[in-house]
Amino acid sequence: MKIISNSINRFINLETSSSILLFIVSIIAVLWANSSFGNFYEDFWNHQFTIGFANSDFHLAKPLILWINDGLMAIFFFVIGLEVKREILEGELTTLRKASLPIFAAIGGMLFPVLIFSGLNYGKIGAEGWGIPMATDIAFTLGILKLLGNRVPLGLKIFLTAFAIVDDIGAVLVIAIFYSANIQWDLIMYALLLVGVVGFLSYKQVYSKYFYFVIGFIVWLLFLKSGIHPTIAGILMAFTIPIQRKVDCMSYFKSVSSELNIFKENSSSSNTLMSKKQIEAVGNIETLTEEAYSPLQQLEHNLHGWVSYIIMPIFALANAGVVLSFDGLGDASHITLNIALALVLGNTIGIVLMSLIGIKLKLADLPEGVNYKQLLGVSLLGGLGFTMSLFIANLAFNDLTLIAAAKMGIIIGSLIAGVLGYLILRFSLKISVKKA
Repeated sequence: MKIISNSINRFINLETSSSILLFIVSIIAVLWANSSFGNFYEDFWNHQFTIGFANSDFHLAKPLILWINDGLMAIFFFVIGLEVKREILEGELTTLRKASLPIFAAIGGMLFPVLIFSGLNYGKIGAEGWGIPMATDIAFTLGILKLLGNRVPLGLKIFLTAFAIVDDIGAVLVIAIFYSANIQWDLIMYALLLVGVVGFLSYKQVYSKYFYFVIGFIVWLLFLKSGIHPTIAGILMAFTIPIQRKVDCMSYFKSVSSELNIFKENSSSSNTLMSKKQIEAVGNIETLTEEAYSPLQQLEHNLHGWVSYIIMPIFALANAGVVLSFDGLGDASHITLNIALALVLGNTIGIVLMSLIGIKLKLADLPEGVNYKQLLGVSLLGGLGFTMSLFIANLAFNDLTLIAAAKMGIIIGSLIAGVLGYLILRFSLKISVKKA
């Protein structure tokens, strides 16, 4: 339990500090878009950026915002894929019993927002945006939990983390199935063939990060040209990364100890330079250390900071800027209200109701130390959609007015969900402490 606690706390600390940065950058984006430099905001992110030779067939030309949403966000989804694979094989989703409550909660948190939005939006423009309110932003939700301090039960943190990961899986499937168009199946087959090849190599424990990177880029390019959103390539490539280590902990310890003894026995008279034997020992230790890492764990560790502190803030800066006014929305103003209501009410009702059904049917258990008021608070936090919701909004709509209306709904709904969830959790945790 101590190991699980430390791992969860490290993960939450990273997500919490990144959520503060994400919040600041989002505020900057909104202020920028609503300032006298608002036109520059739109022009900057829509500036055409070309990689390759513009007058040849070997080039990619896209607005800067699409390089972010199609390119950088593929890395974001790659890290999500690594987290999902780790949780399924070694974490909180390893058994059906452990995963059952997060699965029930995630189903409710996806289904009910869709139903509420679709019901409110029936017969009106913007119905294709039904997938927008079904996503949960793990960085912001864990950030709010962190604000509540050590009073938050570990079981509640684990539940929210596992629920958000299952929710991400659902969002990825929705993007792949419903928000892709004009699919070129021959390119998809080529991409899946390459994924299958590296997956087979992974199964045989043959791994080179450079080779996998090259194949991953080709797979991303094939998805980009195929019509299925290229971020799906990130998820698929993540599933091919091996989780096994070449050297187990005890063998690593014995081998490194042996090399350290060699290092000690062959110390040179110089205080600056090492002897030849020492250089060889250090090289062997570096090789052993590389083999002692799980490739999946190492990649997740190395990329998580880049995603949390660079990619997500850039995405927020490029996508969160929306003019906070209903004047220019015209017939699309209802989308703002519908998305906000679906985020707050849909997630709250869906997560609570489906969790209660799972518990009453004895298919799931309430986490240790967690009560139903805290479950209600976490359910409200599930309505904090932000990153993934903004991402889906850009896929669902082509009309800039609809996108602007959707972004306003996401910001308003996420803000309400975050504040209410925080207040309910703070009150329920205070009551729990007094009873204890």
